[in-house]
Amino acid sequence: MKVFGIAGWSGSGKTTLLEKLIPALTARGLKLAVIKHAHHGFDIDRPGKDSYRHREAGAVEVLLSCNDRWALMHERRGEAEPTLAELLGHLSPCDLVLIEGFKQEPVPKLEVHRPAHGKPPLFAERSDIVGVATDGEVATDLPVLPLNDIAAIADFVMNTLDLQERPC
Repeated sequence: MKVFGIAGWSGSGKTTLLEKLIPALTARGLKLAVIKHAHHGFDIDRPGKDSYRHREAGAVEVLLSCNDRWALMHERRGEAEPTLAELLGHLSPCDLVLIEGFKQEPVPKLEVHRPAHGKPPLFAERSDIVGVATDGEVATDLPVLPLNDIAAIADFVMNTLDLQERPC
């Protein structure tokens, strides 16, 4: 599996870019997955539901399944946060894994940078940032892509990782 990251400050538009980039890449025949790193706690379950009750009772993992999807919830219960490599090991085989967050992981990344936010670009500090998607001017020798040109960004990801289109 190839791995490519989308990095940037909170509120820069990483999730919005991924929302648009995913269908552009799947339309090229790629099977892909996404791993998002959250800096805060989250719960995809709801109190009172059977699966929630099972986790609250002490189950380390609860797998939910229906005819449309399945989801595995793993309670860390004091375990260290998993590495990106460990998380990748949980995914089914695919062509590409897009990651959001994981700024410190040494994988090729596209930085989403909005000069109007007033935050410094990350690429000055990160050698694994291979390009910048922006809605403004950025002084860099890296490839700079218009943030709203999803086709150009999809081309960039595919070229950077040497991925080929596949018939759908």
